Amino acid sequence: MALLVANRSPVAQGQVTASIYGHIREGRYDDAIHILEWELQNFPTSRAALSMMAYALFQAEDFAAAAALYEQLIRLYPEVTDYKQYQAQALYKAGLHQDAAKLAVGLESQEQSLTLQIAIKYEQNDIAGCKRLLEKLPAGNSDATVGAACLMYKEANYDDARKLFTTALNSSGYQPELAYNIALCYYQVKQYGPALKHIAEIIERGVTEHPELSVGAAEDGAGVLKESALVEAFNLKGAIEYNMKNCEAAREAMADAPPRTEQELDPVTLHNSALFSMDIDPTGGFRKLSHLLQAPPFPAPTFCNILMLYCKPQHAFYDLAADIMAENSDLVATSLSKEAHEFLEAAMLSTSAPDEAFQRFDVLAARHAEALRQLTKKVQDARLARDTEALKHAVIAYEEALEAYIPVLMGQARIYWNMEHYSRVQTILQQSTDFCSEHEAWKLNCAHTFFMQGDGRFKEAISFYEPLVQGHLGNLLEVTAIVLANLCICYIMTSQNDQAEALMRQVERQEEQQASAVRPQQAQLPFLHC
Repeated sequence: MALLVANRSPVAQGQVTASIYGHIREGRYDDAIHILEWELQNFPTSRAALSMMAYALFQAEDFAAAAALYEQLIRLYPEVTDYKQYQAQALYKAGLHQDAAKLAVGLESQEQSLTLQIAIKYEQNDIAGCKRLLEKLPAGNSDATVGAACLMYKEANYDDARKLFTTALNSSGYQPELAYNIALCYYQVKQYGPALKHIAEIIERGVTEHPELSVGAAEDGAGVLKESALVEAFNLKGAIEYNMKNCEAAREAMADAPPRTEQELDPVTLHNSALFSMDIDPTGGFRKLSHLLQAPPFPAPTFCNILMLYCKPQHAFYDLAADIMAENSDLVATSLSKEAHEFLEAAMLSTSAPDEAFQRFDVLAARHAEALRQLTKKVQDARLARDTEALKHAVIAYEEALEAYIPVLMGQARIYWNMEHYSRVQTILQQSTDFCSEHEAWKLNCAHTFFMQGDGRFKEAISFYEPLVQGHLGNLLEVTAIVLANLCICYIMTSQNDQAEALMRQVERQEEQQASAVRPQQAQLPFLHC
């Protein structure tokens, strides 16, 4: 005889509402959704359950599901006009911009309608449309000020954008999101000091006002309050460290963020965690970036970054890069600059058609060199005119242009390196001495090139290796082993055995110091013999 088992609620009778509100208040949206799913099985048209479920799904960033529930609420309760606004916002967040725009136009509140239409056009890169709609907002409207600042940011007018964000912050009182936008403007013009100052304030306020977020903990905690902007702040702090070549510090910044499982990470955090760990976990990094590509929406740089990483010499996954480009022709058109596209095509030819690859790199290199010459003149002119602002912008532009030129130059040089034609590599590198002589990658590759040419070139290799090592005398373990080994060989081959022995002793002492620092912890672990 079959027994009928009652469908039992996940919480005790009489505590359903309190449990749902408690989970939502503490950011445990998945727990709230679990209870609400049971409630809706029993009361499928309950306005309270549908409304709370839609809200929880929105906060859990399942925007498509939230939009579908708000549509159901509109049909069941057409007198509640707020649901149209909520559905439009959910559609916008889900990336369904055309559907969101249709609803936004019909909203009762003109101000809310305009604000949402502006946000949609902003995401669609319709700058002219944004400006037309901004003019319709009332004078002195805070949304208008922030909207105008966002447009200036999109147009790369970072200084004026920062001033408007600051105006909005001063008039509305402290808002972490506005403080983050100010920090982002400083970041874009490489003023990392002021950016980090704003980031530190966001984090300090977040820790003080929301201790439940477990900032800095290595264990699971409550959900992150979006209003705190803590996730954004830690991501930006990590990006600054990454740009300063401090990958370990970048990873530490991400580890200090409010704890979440990998499945809970937002796309930006997942993208950055992949990027910051490529030097120690390339397999994991590629897995995360591939996942993002397969689960849009994803951060705009994702497509270009995974292709550039595939085409790095240490990975050399040229076939994979070609496959991704072939499968995503729409992203090639929208997410790759002409310069990046040409570079990737040259890199992918470097093993199969090295002569053609070299010619393509040569065209790119000539274009970069001309741009660098023009920027050099701008820097000089600004110095002569004592124009501090113009000089700051010219120097930033020059540094960015140089960073874009280095991979092209190294792509050219690597073609002959792979052929073991080291004198030709030397010629290619020395042609760019005027621009690159202070760049670490250029100096390192010059050192390797002289080293590989052997007898007669070891002294020249030493002249490049020594500054790289001397800059880290306090911690030689930060220097790659190949640099230390090659420098020792150069010393020996030029009869400077004492120098080689002194360097090796320094390395040994620092290794012993590092080992002794961790030995007390290791002594507590069980040691098993086979």
